[in-house]
Amino acid sequence: MKQSRWKAFFISGLGSILFLALPVAVHGTETVTVFAAASLAQAITDLADVFTAKGGGKVTPSFAGSSILAKQIENGAPANLFISADEDWMNYLADRQLIVPPSRLDLLGNRLVLIALRESPIRGEIGPGFPLAQLLGDSRLATADPDHVPAGKYAKAALGKLGVWTGIESKLARADNVRAALALVERGECALGIVYATDAAISMKVRIVGAFPEDTHPPIVYPVALVSGKDTPASRSFLDFLKTPEARSVFEKYGFTVR
Repeated sequence: MKQSRWKAFFISGLGSILFLALPVAVHGTETVTVFAAASLAQAITDLADVFTAKGGGKVTPSFAGSSILAKQIENGAPANLFISADEDWMNYLADRQLIVPPSRLDLLGNRLVLIALRESPIRGEIGPGFPLAQLLGDSRLATADPDHVPAGKYAKAALGKLGVWTGIESKLARADNVRAALALVERGECALGIVYATDAAISMKVRIVGAFPEDTHPPIVYPVALVSGKDTPASRSFLDFLKTPEARSVFEKYGFTVR
């Protein structure tokens, strides 16, 4: 009789444990869709793998220019989390009530640099009135679209502040995102390009000609926020993970400044 009561108690207790564990199991099977600026491709991919390996659930990243991603979110794309390469496109979504305001924070910083092929003879110092048009010669300057994409907007601001924008505007090769601009230089289609320091660091084909002074353009800031109506427990967990020392070490490995 005692054995029967003990067996019933054990089964009841086991059922309670399984019930309590169920939310964790379900949480681990959720997929988090992250829309992130193209310059974050390596770092976010690495962090997604670590998060999944820790049992946090599957993370599916999608990388493109921040402007393209913001417009996709506006049109109903199923993103849970958005990481922009500037504040403008995060503000764009905030103005349309498409992010969760309390979740927003400035996550990272970066530097803007001028690049050339590793074997290129081009040399020069970046400063007011520097001879960028002469350095380009008959070639073009690769940059993300300066009218929409953050890297291009930063580049336009810097070149304007240095007084050389007017002389090279007609020589621009406008790319959809900063990684596409990097590729134009890597393939030798453009003699020079303007990208983030983190993009130059991952390429074995280019070198940095010079860095733009930080006071020539707005601060390069990567804000992150949950997407309104898509803030699942798993997406909140991944956002929390991006703030950890473990995530910091990955971001810093790729050259980002953690804010």
